[in-house]
Amino acid sequence: MERTDSLSQQNGRQRKVPGGGMKGPHRREMTNVAVSETEEEARALVEESDGELRGHRVKRGIREELGNVSLLLFLYVLQGIPLGLAGSVPLILQSRNVSYSDQAFFSFVFWPFSLKLLWAPLVDSLYFRRFGRRKSWLVPSQYLLGLFMIFLSGTVDRLLEGGDGPQVVPLTAVFFMLAFLAATQDIAVDGWALTMLSRENVGYASTCNSVGQTAGYFLGNVLFLALESADFCNKYLRAEPRDVGIVTLSDFLFFWGMVFLVSTTLVAILKRENAEGGGGRGVQEETQGVTETYKLLFSIIKLPSVFTFCVLLLTAKVGFSAADAVTGLKLVEAGVPKETLALLAVPLVPLQILLPLAISKYTAGPRPLDVFHKAFPFSCVCGCRLLMGLEFALLVWWTPSVRQQGGFPVYYYATILLSYALHQVALYSMYVACMAFHAKVSDPLIGGTYMTLLNTVTNLGGNWPSTVALWMVDPLTSKECRGAAGQSCSSAAAAELCAGAGGACVTTLDGYYVESVVCVAIGLLWWAWLGKKMKGLQGRSPEAWKCQAGP
Repeated sequence: MERTDSLSQQNGRQRKVPGGGMKGPHRREMTNVAVSETEEEARALVEESDGELRGHRVKRGIREELGNVSLLLFLYVLQGIPLGLAGSVPLILQSRNVSYSDQAFFSFVFWPFSLKLLWAPLVDSLYFRRFGRRKSWLVPSQYLLGLFMIFLSGTVDRLLEGGDGPQVVPLTAVFFMLAFLAATQDIAVDGWALTMLSRENVGYASTCNSVGQTAGYFLGNVLFLALESADFCNKYLRAEPRDVGIVTLSDFLFFWGMVFLVSTTLVAILKRENAEGGGGRGVQEETQGVTETYKLLFSIIKLPSVFTFCVLLLTAKVGFSAADAVTGLKLVEAGVPKETLALLAVPLVPLQILLPLAISKYTAGPRPLDVFHKAFPFSCVCGCRLLMGLEFALLVWWTPSVRQQGGFPVYYYATILLSYALHQVALYSMYVACMAFHAKVSDPLIGGTYMTLLNTVTNLGGNWPSTVALWMVDPLTSKECRGAAGQSCSSAAAAELCAGAGGACVTTLDGYYVESVVCVAIGLLWWAWLGKKMKGLQGRSPEAWKCQAGP
C-alpha cells in the first residue's frame, strides 16, 4: 500500500465525516477522515464562478445520484448485520445458562466500534491508488466478513452446543473479528461517502448511515431471533407446530456470508472509485499522515480541560452499568422469551428518532451539560435514569411472580415497554447533551479529529463498566446447597457435587440486586461530586479547549 501525501498545515482545517455520530444502543464515533475544507471551498467557488461565466451552473438532484445513495445505504445495512448477530448471541448464551463471567468475556465483542480511532488513521492513509482509496479497505474487509460468516456457519452449532456447554472463548474470538472488520468497513464507507455523492447531496450520507445500520441491526438481531424461535414461528408463522424455528443461526450466517461475497464482488468489479472525487464534486480528498494524526490526538488529550472531561466521560456511566448490561439477561433467565424481548425494541424506534429532535432545542444553548446533569438522576420531563436502575431491579424481582403457564400477561410486557421508554428518554437526554457539548468545545481548526476523540472516549466509558458489571454478578451472588448435607455451591465443581448428592443449589442473594444498589449509590455520588465539575467545564473559556493543529 502507498501513503497519501500529508495534509497542508497552512490552515489545518479538517472536515467532519457525515453520519459519523453515534446511534441507538450501539453508539458510533466519527471516523477520522480529514479533508482540507478551505481548499475544498476554494475549488467550489472557482467552479461556481466558472459556471456563472459560462452562463450556467449544473446542480445534481438526488434522482441523478439515486444509485450512489442506494449503494451507501446497502453498505451500511451490511455493516449492521454482524452487529445485530453479535447482539443476539448473549441472549442465546443466557438461554443456555452460561455464567455471567462468560457473558462479560463475550462483551469484549462490542469494543471495536469504540476503539476504531486507534486504526482509523491507517485506513485513511494507506491504500492502493489504482484500486481506489476506500475500496482498498472496503473490499478486503467485506470479503473477510463473508468468509468468517460462512466458516462460522459450519461450526457455530458445535460452539453453542458443546459437551461442556457453549465454548465462549472461540465464540468471542470469531465475533470480535466480525465486529473489528465491520468497524474497519465503517471507516472506509464513511470516507467514501464524502466523495461518492455530489456537494449538493452529501448530506444524504448521514441518513444512509443512520437508516442503514439500524436496518442491518434489526435484521441481524430482532428478525433473526424471531425466525429462530420455535415458539414465535409456531404462534405466528406456521399452521403446523415444529420443534425448531424457520431458520437456525447456522443458516442465517451462511446466507449473509454469501450475500457479502456476491455483493462485494459486484462492488469491486462494477463500482469505479474516482480518485479525483466522486459524484461530480471535483474535490481532491486529502488527509494528514498517520504520524501527524496520532501526534494531533495526543496533543488534544494533553489539554487540561480535555483530560478532565475525558476522565469524567470514562466514569459517568458506572452508575448505569448494571441496569444497561445485566437487566435484559436477567429477564431471559427469569423466563421472558428472548425473541419477545428483542421485538419490544420495535415500538421504541419512533421514540429514538423523535427524541433527539425534541431534546436538541434544550441543548442548543451555551450550557448543554445542564440537561446532562438534570437527566442524570431525575428530571420532571425525562424520568430518571439512575433510579431506573432500581426500577429495573424491581422489574426482574417481580417477573417470576407474574409468569403464567402460557407465558406472561399483556400488562407485564406493557410495563417493560414503559420502563424501556422512560430509560430511553433519560438516555437520549444525556446523549444529545453530550454531543452538543462536544460540538461546542471542539476546536474548529481540527473539528473532525477532536470530535472523533471525544466520541470514542464516550463510547469506551459505556463499554468498560458494562463488562465489569457482567463480570461481578457471579462473585457477588451467594448460593447454598439444599437437600445434601455438607455440600456447598461455592464453585462449579462444588455445585456438581451438590447435585450428585441429591441436592440443589439455591440462590440466597443475587449479585444483580447487589450491583443495582451499589451502582445507583456510585452514580449518585458521581452526580453530587463530579457532576458539578462537569457542569463547571462549560464556564471555561474557548481558549482552554484549543490546541495547535500544526507542527
